[in-house]
Amino acid sequence: MRAAMASDTAPNTAIQQRHLFWLLAGLALVIAPHMLNLPWWLNLDACIVFAWRIYLTLGERVLPKKWLLALLVAGGMLGVYLTYRTIFGRDSGVALLVMFLSLKLLELHHPRDAIVLVLLSYFLALTNFFYSQTLPTAGLMLVSALVNTASLVNFAAGGRSLQANLKTSAVLLAQAGPVMLVLFLLFPRVQGPLWGLPQDAYSGVTGLSDSMSPGLISSLSQSDAIAFRVRFQGVPPPRPQLYWRGPVFWNFDGRTWRPGDRRAFTQIRFEALGAPYNYEVTLEPHLHNWLFALDLAALVPPDASVTPDFVLLARTPVRNRLRYEMRSYTSFAEGAGDDADELRPGLQLPAGFNPRARRLAQEWAAGGATGAAIAQKALDYFRGQGFVYTLQPPLLGRDSVDEFLFGSKRGFCEHYASSFVFLMRSAGLPARVVTGYQGGEINPVDQYMIVRQSDAHAWAEVWLEGRGWVRYDPTAAVSPARVESGVAAAVSATDPLPLMARTSLTWLRGLRYNWDALANKWNQLVLGYNPERQREFLSRLGMSEPSWQNMALTLFWGVGGLLALLTAWLLRRLRSADRVQRLWLRFCARLERNGCARAAHEGPADFIERTAARYPAEAGRIRAIGERYIALRYGEHADARMLAELRLLVREFRL
Repeated sequence: MRAAMASDTAPNTAIQQRHLFWLLAGLALVIAPHMLNLPWWLNLDACIVFAWRIYLTLGERVLPKKWLLALLVAGGMLGVYLTYRTIFGRDSGVALLVMFLSLKLLELHHPRDAIVLVLLSYFLALTNFFYSQTLPTAGLMLVSALVNTASLVNFAAGGRSLQANLKTSAVLLAQAGPVMLVLFLLFPRVQGPLWGLPQDAYSGVTGLSDSMSPGLISSLSQSDAIAFRVRFQGVPPPRPQLYWRGPVFWNFDGRTWRPGDRRAFTQIRFEALGAPYNYEVTLEPHLHNWLFALDLAALVPPDASVTPDFVLLARTPVRNRLRYEMRSYTSFAEGAGDDADELRPGLQLPAGFNPRARRLAQEWAAGGATGAAIAQKALDYFRGQGFVYTLQPPLLGRDSVDEFLFGSKRGFCEHYASSFVFLMRSAGLPARVVTGYQGGEINPVDQYMIVRQSDAHAWAEVWLEGRGWVRYDPTAAVSPARVESGVAAAVSATDPLPLMARTSLTWLRGLRYNWDALANKWNQLVLGYNPERQREFLSRLGMSEPSWQNMALTLFWGVGGLLALLTAWLLRRLRSADRVQRLWLRFCARLERNGCARAAHEGPADFIERTAARYPAEAGRIRAIGERYIALRYGEHADARMLAELRLLVREFRL
């Protein structure tokens, strides 16, 4: 008991300052990315603890009492619970781990405590991939592994230089690289990331919503995040034809649009006009079931279905990156059926809303005007009444369509699509709102088309007798530049857009293209290595039926072969070291035969000096042999040339 109390109050002299600072650097590299996701108070707490530990070390002051540490732990756990309302799950679990790791610094007495901290930091490094699996995250965690491994070497072999510890750490990581590669390629893959549960593992993902109300898409257009990438087989369509179909909305309550019928089919029925486009889509996670395809898709991807309004739906929400092959026709006729039950939802309007818009549409429909003529009058109205396309529209009240059409006349695509569909329905024409993306940018480095969240768009479809569902984009009537050149060319310079959406600096855009291409390679080759890709890879290796048993056997032999090669390499290094020792023992034996035996307790440096003093005529050669032996046996810069010199000197040595 007395010994325990003494350890609590004694100054911490067991760990050298440079070792501690190296340890703190490794821990900081692991914790730093988490600070973007942790609550502010926990970030502040971690910074205070780090500074406190440095203060105690520099002044050789005593560490805090155990009762104070217990209070800090209890307070931290209470704070985590009050913040997350649980201590289980991804976010709360990471917060607890960061708190425990930082507080552990305040009871760091001996090297074994430091080793525990380093092992915890390895685990905490893995948790960074719960939030981001990007190339920068992987690179930073590789650097943290290098620094923390060097810290382990530091505590295991004190007295070595920083450069030597880093070199040893790099060699250890390089030796682990081939085994890591074999495990990556052959270990049976699971569908989706290992961190797919609990549900909060998917928080923070951006994308289109399952409903649409004023301001929703305009806020999404301020995001520079990638929605999906597309690689076309051949020349892609011109930009005005790049409508990427997503959720379709039928039901309107006066404020918000929501989906209608979601019956699932496995075939798409429409009349194709013109040549198809074949392409591959790499879709980023968005937590919903819908898949995006060029309007109009002619294929249904595996494990997916299609709704009556041509929305592609995956069987499960898209929680990880998904790749699928597609074929689409940009010229088509969706069908001219006139089933009243199918068209009735396209006429639904909330009672008592937007009376002025209703009267205007009824005036257009008076006199038996055709559906196409009514739609054209609506487009002409948008063109001729001073409407403005903007990301910063004013707030709208209860009669949002009336206020927009006859008041503010400032809006984004969801305002135009919503009001257009309301006008069509008021005129007796079935209509619906379609959301998705419009446009895309070809990356000249890897030829992938990148569609970003800032390309989010909404348009309308109107059912016309004899033609079926026809696309109308009222936004294009107000701002043709939106469809021709993108959102950055269509909105005011004061509207909020991502920085890179406006830049005209060629070198900066070139840098972005190269980075996007590199990130895409990482996504395709590493993050996209799913069970299907693994089966394809193993099939190319000759494994006709890559079951988990076959993969386990191949993994066993693969790792075993690598370990055998590594063992052979290490034995070769040991044999090299044995050659040095054999030469030294031969030299010592010759001296012993001449009456100068080395004592059992005598180190090589002392023995060399004693022998040189006894045989002054041969002192130069004796010291040369000793210097080379010590350098080869214990030094950091030994090479084959030095070994050859030692061999020659020992062979020629005579008394």
